[in-house]
Amino acid sequence: MAGTNQKGASNMKVEILATGSNGNCIHLQSGSTGILIDAGKWKRDLEKRLLARGINAATDIQAVFITHSHGDHIRGLTLANKYRVQVWATEGEWKGISGVDEELRRVLETRWSKYDPVQIGELTIHPFRTHHNTYEPVGYAIEDDSGARACVVFDTGHIDDEMLDMMEGSGIYIIEANHDSDMLLYGPYDDYLKERISDPHRGHLSNDQTAAALQKLIKGRGERIYLTHLSSNNNTPELASQAARLALFEKGLINKRDYYLEVV
Repeated sequence: MAGTNQKGASNMKVEILATGSNGNCIHLQSGSTGILIDAGKWKRDLEKRLLARGINAATDIQAVFITHSHGDHIRGLTLANKYRVQVWATEGEWKGISGVDEELRRVLETRWSKYDPVQIGELTIHPFRTHHNTYEPVGYAIEDDSGARACVVFDTGHIDDEMLDMMEGSGIYIIEANHDSDMLLYGPYDDYLKERISDPHRGHLSNDQTAAALQKLIKGRGERIYLTHLSSNNNTPELASQAARLALFEKGLINKRDYYLEVV
């Protein structure tokens, strides 16, 4: 689906295998090293999606990295058992994950306030804290040996300065744009659910929050932006795209000239 022409051009490729409340999974590859970010579809479904994109589950996945332990992000983790690949998650998120063989479990460790990076073949994976209603959720910035960089931010109630620092300089941005604030406010959900979704410490990003973050991050160097995890009840692809494009237009940046945006 995506390569990167950001600084340090490389063979880094990203395939968004699934996104949304029914399951989330991304395959990222550079050279001979491939990883999954989340595995939120059932194993058999994931195998079909990998095969359809020419990805060999037996050779093109060296590790799985989990953002958090909600079912739509871990449902297919038994894939790791079948192909004997490591599964990385924070100590907190392992509390909500079962079914992974003990010898495959790996813990993302903190050093002071930050997580230690993990080296897998040609890729270095940098975890960073996010804000959601789980134990210890994270996003990821991934670099390959050439210095090319991608970042993945799924469920989070807001994007803080530390997250921006970790995301900055990427050639590929895969980021949640969960809801339109007005659609959520006037939509069918009860008050409790509306409050949880919009809660900065437990919820999800609105289109405006995502657009504001992209306005700070995008430099007009041909970055590729993928808006993901849209709510089927509280958002539309048109609204998500419009919010991001308007925010970037304020910087003088135009889609398909200075950057490339896609809603998935």
